[in-house]
Amino acid sequence: MDKTDTLLKQTKKLYHTGDLRNLWHIDNPSTLRKTISRYIQKGVLIPVYRGFYSVVPVPEIDPLELGSAALHEYAYVSTETVLAQSGVIFQNIPSYTFCSTKTKRFEVAGTRYGSRQLNDAYLYNKTGIIDKGKYKIASPERAMADMLYFNPSYHFDAKDEVDKNIFEKIRREVYGT
Repeated sequence: MDKTDTLLKQTKKLYHTGDLRNLWHIDNPSTLRKTISRYIQKGVLIPVYRGFYSVVPVPEIDPLELGSAALHEYAYVSTETVLAQSGVIFQNIPSYTFCSTKTKRFEVAGTRYGSRQLNDAYLYNKTGIIDKGKYKIASPERAMADMLYFNPSYHFDAKDEVDKNIFEKIRREVYGT
């Protein structure tokens, strides 16, 4: 089986250089760079930025999947993004927000992202986290608990949009408060 077949038969659309190295079993860095370069020239790989590639045009990729893959570590969509989508806050949110192992602001293909560092004990607690396959996202109740962890005096425009019992349960299970 050739490398193109191997690549295109995957369900993934986004790859970092290390992913391609593992997928194609190429240990030599020079060979890997040359192979990636050839696949870019053939149009099989589309550079997103250095070391990060797609097999479909970037505008066709869900921005949450793109941001999650760009972080290249365990992360989930939370705080303002989830709260705005759920109608809990009314502000216009200019970037997608994640919780991960580091605080970071970045832009990929014109879309802005932000990540807040969350202590590992809280980050890896799966209570209230929904696995969408390509990315993970907090329930509105978990997003509210996360936001209060980062900013205990945060103002929510429509607290009634979340189930108070579920919120309290998640807050206790994740943060012990």
